Parts: sequence; structure tokens; C-alpha cells
Amino acid sequence: MTTVYFVRHAESNYNNHDDSLRELSAKGLKDRKLVTAFLADKGIDVALSSPYKRAIDTIRDFTDSFGLHIDIIDEFRERKVDSEWIEDFVSFSQRQWNDFSYKLSDGECLQEVQDRNVSALRSVLGKYQGKNIIIGSHGTALSTIINYYDNAFGYEDFAKIKSKMPWIVEFEFDENAKLLARKRRSSNFSLVGKRMIEGKLQ
Repeated sequence: MTTVYFVRHAESNYNNHDDSLRELSAKGLKDRKLVTAFLADKGIDVALSSPYKRAIDTIRDFTDSFGLHIDIIDEFRERKVDSEWIEDFVSFSQRQWNDFSYKLSDGECLQEVQDRNVSALRSVLGKYQGKNIIIGSHGTALSTIINYYDNAFGYEDFAKIKSKMPWIVEFEFDENAKLLARKRRSSNFSLVGKRMIEGKLQ
């Protein structure tokens, strides 16, 4: 069995509008310790990440503590909204979830985001079969992966996790890369598998 822990980044500094270089906030830097504590006993073999700074820095405390190198996979980057910062993210996001082909002139649609993230995940599963893997990720990118395996996951589900940072989703795959189970974990989240349990990351 291969276990993949997707780690949605901790809170970032939204005053920095550079999506690739946006750093963690003071709270985010503190909260990444929760990620380290959670992953400490998971026997992680491989650390991968989106190239974006906030995703890398969220798992860096863990990888530095356990002597792991972070390999960057560009395809795990977050969805590109546009070349300009948009103020009404809620309306934009709703429209994208209602139409996976919708995008702004210099942005990506959710279908494109899902295709490249799932393709990258498949490559990872082929390369690291039987390993325990962490992947530094993002809210929208990760949500499109969940939607791929469970198409009932839509905008309302995405809206519920928008403020959950950090947020960890655990996937278990068999030797044929077939999904066996999915569990969601964060600092104040639900654990979702065959049943739902209110839990807390400690």
C-alpha cells in the first residue's frame, strides 16, 4: 500500500500578491509545527512539494527535523487565477466550480488544474510504490484531486475548507494505484473515511 499525505499550506501573507513567492504569516509559521507533530510517527519516506514558497515552507519544518530532502514537482502548483489579483474571489471560485472549463484570459480552468495534478500524482504512485509520501499542496489544487476521486466534492465542500490551514488529506492506494481510502485532517477538521469523526490535530 502507498500512503500519500497532501498537506495544504498553513496561513500565508495575503498582502503579498506574488502567488509563487507568498510567504507564510506569523500564524502559519507557528501552525506548521502542527504538521510536524502529526507526521512525526507516520514513517515518511519521500517529501515532495509544489514549487510555491508557502507550500514548501509548510512542510520544511518537518523535513528539516527528520533529514528529508524536498523534491519540487511543478505540476503540483496552485491554480493560476490570472495575471492580475482579483478581489471577488468567491464569485470567481463559484463560477469555476460550476464550470470546470471557465477561466480568465491569463488563468487556468479547474479541468486543467485537475489534469496536471492527477497526472503528477499518478507518476508519483508509479515511482514510489509502497512508500509513505508527503506532498506540499494548495486548497484549489488539492480540492480538484479530491473531486477526481469523488465527483460529489464541489464548491460547497471547497468553501468549507477555505479557512482550514494547514489541512492534511491522507490517501491510501493499492499496488495498482487504486484509491482505497481518503481521510481529511487539520487543526479543527473532520476525519473522513467510511465514517465521519470530529477530531483535532494535536
